[in-house]
Amino acid sequence: QARLVESGGGSVQAGGSLTLSCAAHGTTFSIASLGWYRQGPRNVRELVATVTTFGAVRMADSAKGRFSIYRAGDAVTLQMNDVRPEDTAVYYCNAKPESTSQLELWGQGTQVTVSS
Repeated sequence: QARLVESGGGSVQAGGSLTLSCAAHGTTFSIASLGWYRQGPRNVRELVATVTTFGAVRMADSAKGRFSIYRAGDAVTLQMNDVRPEDTAVYYCNAKPESTSQLELWGQGTQVTVSS
């Protein structure tokens, strides 16, 4: 069964760094876009960063200059530097398939807490 396995997350002080990793397992389809979304206290799931098979990156303005995203095959890493308290959220890995007949995949989520 296709699933996304996340690792990383945890608690860190403001200004510190954190790394989130995600790998797709059991997929039988090609993944067009792989990346991360987050859901904070406002309970709205928002884009953090995604990267396509061809290396095209979409990144939230709030993450630019601080976060980097790397993809290798069906695995993706989000390097978070200079984190801020407002980065506190549950981070979800997301895989969007190339085929529109396939449903996108979501990870279970990993908590990131940034203390001031």
